[in-house]
Amino acid sequence: MQRSVVFVHGTGVREESYGDTFGTVRAALLRLRPEADVRGCFWGRDAGAGLALDGVSIPGYARTGGGRQEDADVAVWGVLYLDPGYELRLLGLRPPVASGMGRAQSPAQKLHAELTSYAPSPEVRDAFAKRGLDGLLEGAVRTVADSPELRDAVATAGDGGYEHRHAFARAVVATALSEAAERGADSVDGVERDVLLSVLSADLHTQGRSLAGSVAKAAATPALLALTWHARRRRGVLNDGLLLPAVGDILRYQARGQGLRELIKRTVEHAPGDAVTVIAHSLGGVACVDLLVQEELDRVDQLVTVGSQAPFFYEAGALVSLEHPQVPPDHFPRRWLNLYDRRDLLSFRAAEVFPKHAFDHEVDNRQPFPFAHSAYWSNRRVWDAIGTWMG
Repeated sequence: MQRSVVFVHGTGVREESYGDTFGTVRAALLRLRPEADVRGCFWGRDAGAGLALDGVSIPGYARTGGGRQEDADVAVWGVLYLDPGYELRLLGLRPPVASGMGRAQSPAQKLHAELTSYAPSPEVRDAFAKRGLDGLLEGAVRTVADSPELRDAVATAGDGGYEHRHAFARAVVATALSEAAERGADSVDGVERDVLLSVLSADLHTQGRSLAGSVAKAAATPALLALTWHARRRRGVLNDGLLLPAVGDILRYQARGQGLRELIKRTVEHAPGDAVTVIAHSLGGVACVDLLVQEELDRVDQLVTVGSQAPFFYEAGALVSLEHPQVPPDHFPRRWLNLYDRRDLLSFRAAEVFPKHAFDHEVDNRQPFPFAHSAYWSNRRVWDAIGTWMG
């Protein structure tokens, strides 16, 4: 039986930290189960909290250094190297475009046919070959062309499909560079990577070198939110970088969590194999519990929550999907491992709250709060427990 593992991160995570965390999680899982297909579900950029009016509600936000976007593009590539189909998956979450009356082919059908039959030009092949990637280009194109992420994304394409072609090109470049790194090749620098993207994008008849619309906004804008009580003269920086993304993510999820749940669902649906283990941290665990209560995902037979607030939300009457004394439906996974650390004030016990489903396992990260909340992934005892649970 082939098993996939989907990792869902927690609150406050953005591109800069997600790459490191998922790299650690993926490496540990592959040591436990070398045959497993490990997928990440990065939601912080698209479903995390953001400031719709660029921080005008925060006194002195711009003046004190909020909203800085240095290295934003580098951080986005960090996510793409781990999950090349990420931008395509975001496009696939948009409403489908109506095909119109009397058309022989819809824009979606035309774009899908174009991208799945794409053959790189000699100029593109030469650009990749000069950078030691000639043996990887064809495989990267086929991987992206055959992916379920592309199938879903093209359904949302209108006439032109420029955004979709650009996301396709970025996914191909990221796939090729990731494969090269796994084979031990030296990495190209950012300038060389952008040359590859430019040549490939031009070959796909894209215009410009940046995404348009909401995907561009999500890719370029760090997630921000409201207030903090520290140091007014550094208020902008602190709003961006410390408590606010975490607090904002929770508030946004409670008000508008469907987008996050839909992204998790799509990631699970795109994962290959006969069975799926979902490992979710913090708020990601809350969202996964809500999703698995609301919908039957028949391949998900194992759930692992780490430092999660789902039991507390349920007991406090704040869980979106379930209110006491309701219990999870029959389709909810019966194998649910809940890991918590007494020093992590954002972790809670689940076994007595959901006695027919959850099994608690206490670990000690040997860190004070809040560091205890993010220290699980380097704790060997955590991986011992997950490995045993997965069987």
